[in-house]
Amino acid sequence: MSQTRRQFLSQLGMAAAGVSLSSALPTQTFADMALKKFSFEISLAEFSFFPEIMSGKMTNLDFPARAKNDFGINVLEYVSMFFNNKHTDPGYLKDLKQRCDDLGMKNNLIMVDGANIADLDAAKRQKAVEDHYAWVDAAKYLGCASIRVNLGDSSKALTGTPDDPAEEAAKSAADGYHKLLEYAAKQNINVIVENHFGNSTDIDWLVDVLKAVNMPNAGLLPDFGNFCRQRSKPETNDIKGIMATKCLQEYDRYEGVKKMMPYAKGISAKTHKFDAQGNETETDFRRMFKIIKEAGFKGYVGIEYEGGLMNMYNQTAGYLPTTDGIKATKTLLERVRTELA
Repeated sequence: MSQTRRQFLSQLGMAAAGVSLSSALPTQTFADMALKKFSFEISLAEFSFFPEIMSGKMTNLDFPARAKNDFGINVLEYVSMFFNNKHTDPGYLKDLKQRCDDLGMKNNLIMVDGANIADLDAAKRQKAVEDHYAWVDAAKYLGCASIRVNLGDSSKALTGTPDDPAEEAAKSAADGYHKLLEYAAKQNINVIVENHFGNSTDIDWLVDVLKAVNMPNAGLLPDFGNFCRQRSKPETNDIKGIMATKCLQEYDRYEGVKKMMPYAKGISAKTHKFDAQGNETETDFRRMFKIIKEAGFKGYVGIEYEGGLMNMYNQTAGYLPTTDGIKATKTLLERVRTELA
């Protein structure tokens, strides 16, 4: 018998044995095997460039080129305040979109920090919802899949004022959020919520709101760093004051992400500091991504490096400059992705 024929018969026998074996194994076994395959694409959150944009060294229009040329990242997550209220300017949006098209970039998300769509006052809440319509329109034009909104008043976080009573806020949040979701659904845009500040850092509260709205274009954006339930009161009502506060009570970040994953339409991989081995010092990325893997997540994981912002107000604390911090985060994500693949 020739070697080629022998090899063919051997392979045929192995294939036959595989068919026989597969018929004897439960279907769930193969589902579990498939679940073990894990990958994700890395996106870049514009907030990582906070120091450069706020100092005038960079603008929102420069974001696509910086992501592509400096970091090899093709998927973008914008921040609303960096548009400088030009999100309703057709010429501005056309320019931004053209820059992205020329570079082969994908616009995925706009993080919108606007009026409170969970306001307890019905008239203010309705006005806030309508104010968000323009961001849905902008996201649609740019080709984004989602906008990220807040369910609360960000000014309270800046001043250390307690958030609205949780039960009342949940009802108002569900009402305002549902109305915005209805508008966004007409344009096939997701409206997702981040654990950000106030009531939204209580993940049980946040999940209950998601269940209450019960819309297919609703979802969550788990953020690794926003689980502080109570902070010390800032001495000044600005970012510097917030940076100097301390967390007094925190929701467990791993348990929180685990609860959020069934509703996740993206991940915000927040980083601040790294040790000598390149690991983030506040979040165990391997442990966190095991949770994400077990949930079967297949979407985008956004780099949100906040160390550059922290470095603006504390230059002796060991935070990396923006470029180095983004690269360190990307390297860490690539390593964890390979290890868990």
